[in-house]
Amino acid sequence: MNGPALPSRKTDSLRTGPRPGRPAALVAGAAGFLGSHLCTRLIDDGWRVYGVDDFHTGLARNLLHLADHPDFVFMEHDIRRPLPKIAGLARVWNLACPASPPHYQDQPIRTATTSVVGTLNLLELATQADARFVMTSTSEIYGDPEVHPQPESYRGCVNTTGPRACYDEGKRMAEALCYDFVRQYGTDVRVARVFNTYGPRMRLDDGRIVSNFVAQALTGQKLTIYGSGRQTRSFCYVDDLVEGLVRLISVDRRPDGPVNLGNPEEYSILEMAEMIGRLTGRRISTTHDPLPADDPRRRRPDITLARQLLDWQPMVPLRTGLAATIDWFAALLAEEGRLAATKPAAEVNGAATRRREPAGGAALPLGLAAPEH
Repeated sequence: MNGPALPSRKTDSLRTGPRPGRPAALVAGAAGFLGSHLCTRLIDDGWRVYGVDDFHTGLARNLLHLADHPDFVFMEHDIRRPLPKIAGLARVWNLACPASPPHYQDQPIRTATTSVVGTLNLLELATQADARFVMTSTSEIYGDPEVHPQPESYRGCVNTTGPRACYDEGKRMAEALCYDFVRQYGTDVRVARVFNTYGPRMRLDDGRIVSNFVAQALTGQKLTIYGSGRQTRSFCYVDDLVEGLVRLISVDRRPDGPVNLGNPEEYSILEMAEMIGRLTGRRISTTHDPLPADDPRRRRPDITLARQLLDWQPMVPLRTGLAATIDWFAALLAEEGRLAATKPAAEVNGAATRRREPAGGAALPLGLAAPEH
């Protein structure tokens, strides 16, 4: 389900665009899970936002709540091609790359070039505009880690030729480009190494643990566990992650290197399966498939640097965030007629705090417009 069809015109302005006088931010990957939440947060904070996405994995429905907002303009665009200049641009956010293994491995060359060529284009745009730039890198930088938890100083244990390399190495090259721009041009670059994040607006076919387990539980399927299920992950709710990203770009002194953003609490895959079974009110069973190549055995961020530099740490408890995520998936599956008969009964009353989303545009297609020149 990709949401309503969008107008075919890519650059014809269908409305007046953001109100003048507000600082401008560009969000690449705006129709994605994280990007759409970031767009909402920035508009709430008083920015005029230019969202960019090519809908390779982003979904139009993720931005419908902003479709008629006076401070939001959307442009369908592949960041592997240069972007036009935007008047008053002060912030550039790069969230444009498939992040789940099934999606980034589906077209590996596109994944790698989005990370490298796309990041290069956005860095050039930010440098010309003298704008601050945030690159969302990934915990996949660390590969199957030999150091636990993973601090930013750890250089990783990765397979440069394996099926995950298009993403891992693409992000590593993107980081290298970021700091080359710092050294060569003095660009104000901040790099976030994002660990597993979950919440409303994840794709049903995202292919990662939370979305897989929740969708399978709500549709009455067996939960698919890869390998023994004893491998571990950490899970950060989307509101916490967005708060970390905003603090990273807002802090006056640019951090010297990347900053981990994620939740330092660690859970095994089996523990997650049991928890989601309880929260969905389902009696679940599991099936085991082979562990994918180069899948990390343990993954947990050391967020000491984020605490020190940004005064940031996750605040939303896992059960609270999962309850909000389950509610969202249940509504989506019910709309598609795929929700199993048993009504979800979350242990937690009340979902995680959601930011107020601007009214208007709930049932309207997005207006596509070219950024200001």
